[in-house]
Amino acid sequence: MNLLEKIKKQQARVVVVGAGYVGLPLVVEFAKAAFRTTAYDRDPAKIKSLNAGKSYIEDIRSEEIAEHVREGFLSGSTDEAVIDEADCVILCVPTPLKKSKDPDVSFIEAAVETVVRHQHPGMLVVLESTTYPGTTRDILVTQLTQQGKYGIGKDIFVAFSPERVDPGNAKFGTRNTPKVLGGATPACMEVAQALYDQVVDTVVPVSSPDAAEMVKLLENTFRAVNIGLVNEFALICERLGLNVWEIIGAASTKPFGYMPFYPGPGLGGHCIPIDPLYLSWKMRGLKMPARFIELADMVNTAMPEHVVQITANALNNHKKAMRGSHILVAGVAYKRDISDVRESPAIDVIAGLKHRGAEVSYLDPWVPAFKEHGLSMEGVNPDTSFASYDAIVIITDHSGLDYARMTREAPIIVDTRNATKRYAADSKAAIVTL
Repeated sequence: MNLLEKIKKQQARVVVVGAGYVGLPLVVEFAKAAFRTTAYDRDPAKIKSLNAGKSYIEDIRSEEIAEHVREGFLSGSTDEAVIDEADCVILCVPTPLKKSKDPDVSFIEAAVETVVRHQHPGMLVVLESTTYPGTTRDILVTQLTQQGKYGIGKDIFVAFSPERVDPGNAKFGTRNTPKVLGGATPACMEVAQALYDQVVDTVVPVSSPDAAEMVKLLENTFRAVNIGLVNEFALICERLGLNVWEIIGAASTKPFGYMPFYPGPGLGGHCIPIDPLYLSWKMRGLKMPARFIELADMVNTAMPEHVVQITANALNNHKKAMRGSHILVAGVAYKRDISDVRESPAIDVIAGLKHRGAEVSYLDPWVPAFKEHGLSMEGVNPDTSFASYDAIVIITDHSGLDYARMTREAPIIVDTRNATKRYAADSKAAIVTL
């Protein structure tokens, strides 16, 4: 039986490399579709949890995992030898930036090297990690064919399909989010599409892996540039004495030709602050600067320090110095109602406040403690008295935070998300917004 037949009969063995926010939902969907699926990850804590039927991310219920573990369709392993039996290998590994803001594809390279050690004829390898155009060709195809034993589209099939995970999104998950897919050859495309047709409602074919890689970068660059634009509008409105939230609200009444974006303390998460810079790096190598991307990055990267400065200004207006002030940061996750702190602007804001001599605590019902970028902190009790702080800085507008009590008790609130809008009229606090 060839690979295409195995896939169509749900008899193909699937291994997902990387069992994080991208990989785990994919593992569950393949298990739901009755594929014997293994999550391969080097983190023993994740694998132990997975094999015990327990979820470690918000979007996946433990009951879903436990059900498929019992049925034998889902398992986890820290042993790369599981790839020996794999028919389909999907790579969901991190693609961070180096300190120089250049792409770090070392995780992709390491994952492909692992696959090469266990590759065999009749294997599909798909990359889902966000990267620059050409990565699939230059790394996957090159390494999988370097021994000269396997032909792409004949013995080994390669494709790229960018992840579209939005943590905390209750409406769109893996199955009902359209899946862009580009195969290295027509045969690769046929095999890869047959696999994804089993677990997603809509597959969107494109002409090549390069095109699929570029689609992901366009999606996230669109957001990064527009957020940069509206952040600059916030700075302009501040200088002109206008309320940017009022301006955005009024502009949003236009039923055509406008899409609202909102300012904030900076970008966070695993995509928006990082992915556009993969493209700008690629274009620098081709002697073509990506001006919009680089300008948006400059604006967005400067926002955490701007939040620190307006906090200092608010304290100064109340005849208080930043040094020695007790400041509570409300919300450290990078977005509302999730526990993910990756690249959260809260980390830079806290570091900036501390650098200026403030005594900083944080409150986040989703993040009891964190270690990130040299900071290690534990959150305060949700019942903490807001009156005991000199200022509250709202970074993440979690729905579980008590903004009504906050506006009654706190002397100063720096609200970067307009979370206190409905309470502003009766507030006893001096509220400063972006």
